Amino acid sequence: MRRHKTYQPIDLNALQLISIKERKHKVRLEDLALPAGPDAGLAEFFESLPSTPVTAGLRELSIAIVRATKADSPVVMAFGAHVIKCGLGPVIIDLLERGIVTAVAMNGAGAIHDLELAFHGETSEDPAQTMRDGSFGMIEETPGYMNDAARLGCHRGFGQAIGDLINEDPKEFPHADKSVLAAASRLDLAATVHVAIGTDTVHMHAEADGGAIGQATLLDFRKLCSVVADMREGVWLNVGSAVILPEVFMKAYTVATNLGAKLDKLVTANLDQIQHYRPRENVLKRPTEHGIALTGHHEILLPLLRHLVLLELAAS
Repeated sequence: MRRHKTYQPIDLNALQLISIKERKHKVRLEDLALPAGPDAGLAEFFESLPSTPVTAGLRELSIAIVRATKADSPVVMAFGAHVIKCGLGPVIIDLLERGIVTAVAMNGAGAIHDLELAFHGETSEDPAQTMRDGSFGMIEETPGYMNDAARLGCHRGFGQAIGDLINEDPKEFPHADKSVLAAASRLDLAATVHVAIGTDTVHMHAEADGGAIGQATLLDFRKLCSVVADMREGVWLNVGSAVILPEVFMKAYTVATNLGAKLDKLVTANLDQIQHYRPRENVLKRPTEHGIALTGHHEILLPLLRHLVLLELAAS
């Protein structure tokens, strides 16, 4: 049986103390914010931010993107559907048109929202209102367009086929200028769509062709492998995809390195409201020593990053 112990309050008079002057510190006066005035421009605003790992990461990422642009190395933006639903398509299109982002990759839902905005000018129903009565996803037009694109995509890739379809019929797609895939098609840039069968509303419809969808999205995966193989000094941006695109990137990276690609200078970043497991491991940690995590809302982070990149380009 254990012996019973009694304890008295410890005597703190014997503690060994040092001067604050001898201690190392993480925060210094020069790191503090310098609040900008109401008339300040964005350059002054960025200069006013406090110096923290977060603001340092934002600057580091913008510098890496500028470096990749000057080195003619790919800057890839891989994103989930929420990025399109947040209204950020025009920001991505601007980055494509400026030659800053050179390739985009998205999941099936992202492509659906992108196409619907080009076609109808509106997208994103509320499943809470439509699931229980069985009307969720039960519209006519989108499945027809998406499945036509899948069949065309068997030979040109899913992303390119959707962009081409939008651009070829301005009357049917009056808002083509708001489509990321249409912009990539127009600019002849790589745009890939990575589909998991059964995850998208268009898969519920009779015209869905699993063989065509699979072949088109597989071709896109192989295209993306070629892009990743060219990314030695490139930047991979994972924006708002928690599972599919981090997994796609992991496989594309493996194919590229297996075939001899040197990706030792690759910079990766994950921009999301929560730092999920797969982006953290498959994007930030496993493939590179240069992973940057930025946590926040897409509709704030992405425009900020874009503007900081433009400032860095202007200053360089």
